Amino acid sequence: MDWSKHSIPAMRLEARFGDRLVPAFCERPKSIWAMIAEAAAKNPDGEALVCGDRRMSWREAVAQSARIAAGFQKLGLQSGDRLAVLLGNRIEFVLTMFAAAHAGLVTVLLSTRQQKPEIAYVLTNCGAKALVHEAALAERLPDAGDVPDLVRRIAVDDDPRVSQFGGLLDHAAASPAEVGEEDTAMILYTSGTTGKPKGAMLAHCNVIHSSAVFVSCLKLTAADRSIAAVPLGHVTGVVANVMTMVCCGGALIIMPEFKAAEYLRVAARERVTYTVMVPAMYNLCLLQPDFDSYDLSSWRIGGFGGAPMPIATIEKLAVKIPGLQLANCYGATETTSPSTMMPAQFVASHIDSVGLPCPGADIIAVDSEGRELPRGEIGEIWIRSASVIKGYWNNPKATAESFTGGFWHSGDLGSIDADNFVRVFDRQKDMINRGGLKIYSAEVESVLAGHPDVVESAIIAKPCPVLGERVHAVVVTRNGVAGEVLRAWCAERLSDYKVPETMQITAEPLPRNANGKVIKRQLREAFAAGS
Repeated sequence: MDWSKHSIPAMRLEARFGDRLVPAFCERPKSIWAMIAEAAAKNPDGEALVCGDRRMSWREAVAQSARIAAGFQKLGLQSGDRLAVLLGNRIEFVLTMFAAAHAGLVTVLLSTRQQKPEIAYVLTNCGAKALVHEAALAERLPDAGDVPDLVRRIAVDDDPRVSQFGGLLDHAAASPAEVGEEDTAMILYTSGTTGKPKGAMLAHCNVIHSSAVFVSCLKLTAADRSIAAVPLGHVTGVVANVMTMVCCGGALIIMPEFKAAEYLRVAARERVTYTVMVPAMYNLCLLQPDFDSYDLSSWRIGGFGGAPMPIATIEKLAVKIPGLQLANCYGATETTSPSTMMPAQFVASHIDSVGLPCPGADIIAVDSEGRELPRGEIGEIWIRSASVIKGYWNNPKATAESFTGGFWHSGDLGSIDADNFVRVFDRQKDMINRGGLKIYSAEVESVLAGHPDVVESAIIAKPCPVLGERVHAVVVTRNGVAGEVLRAWCAERLSDYKVPETMQITAEPLPRNANGKVIKRQLREAFAAGS
């Protein structure tokens, strides 16, 4: 079973990144800026961006982006230079992405939850030449001596006396830069099991293909209005929301942050038709006491990923919003968002599946030797498609370890059944999934290990009915250091969602197997028994 009956545009096999051969859409724009220009050409007066009281048409968005691109060039930025973006959900985020595409810059997306050491690592690793940042986050920026390549810092604020972003508009637009389809368009850093993030290189062709997958599978058009309630700086926000609306020429409604009551108010007011969120967000909306007072009849597609959708949530949504079609989407930064998608008619009957492989995607389960397993057998999920990235920035070792013949090794354990439905059962990596935000245990353990009173630690998942999982730490200490001291230590060095919410302080060594590895299964069982 596949998407062939869903009027998917024609595809053909194409060489990609040297040694890969993958199916790609025959008709497609050749760059992200070309896709943006097409949106403006077919829907110039249609709304492109809405955030609070601000509204911008496609014509205005393209014109402003081209001028901002000229502003970047006047600052000395050249095609291929890395432009870091530390912005929350706001119109300037999108205009910066568009302008970078026009100027041929590589945007490096940072999270507004990252702390100074994390930001410094990314800026140094990618060699960013410039940073567009929230003025309110200036204190988190690293010192100039710690990021020698960074020559420009551009503050964004609603107050024109503080904001430097507006000055970029004072330039006449030039011709867009020439870029190749396989050139890197964005770098998104993913946490590694060693604790050091890896910069996933998303090429123009990756982003265009993924956007086209969303548009073709979900039948999106210029009449669609997407609400961006997830962080735009993550792959779901920038691809499933921003670039997918570019691909269809629709409108992007931007929420600065997700709050269920405000989400319902905005979704009803703006006649939202499409969004992608984590299941916990749907749950929080349903828990609002005045849910039934909002007219959500325009909302026709509810994408979700990052965690399973509870059956009770699916059933409640079917009653409350009968016109809403849920679409399970499974993917990762390395696959430029979607690898599988669940056709609406199968959501209820295949609740244990993450869907069918997206058009052009080849998904297999392999054993420890890298051999494909028969249908239904459980192994590591490997994924190959036109959406799979070429590798990690300046990290050939990690690239070689994670990619084989164009297949990306997901680290997830799962299976593919006889009807092509993909199921994901567990993770090979010690990863915690907190409401769709992925946290690698090794990264948090590495930070704790830096405290002088910590002997060793182990990070495990604490089950949570709303977010799925939360972070719990088992820490072996000396000198009787308090848990709150260690949490404060982590908070200074990690994004807030990575900081352990609960801690068990002990003087006893952690349980280990014969090879010296910590047996986290025992820790989980002990935690469950004591909770």
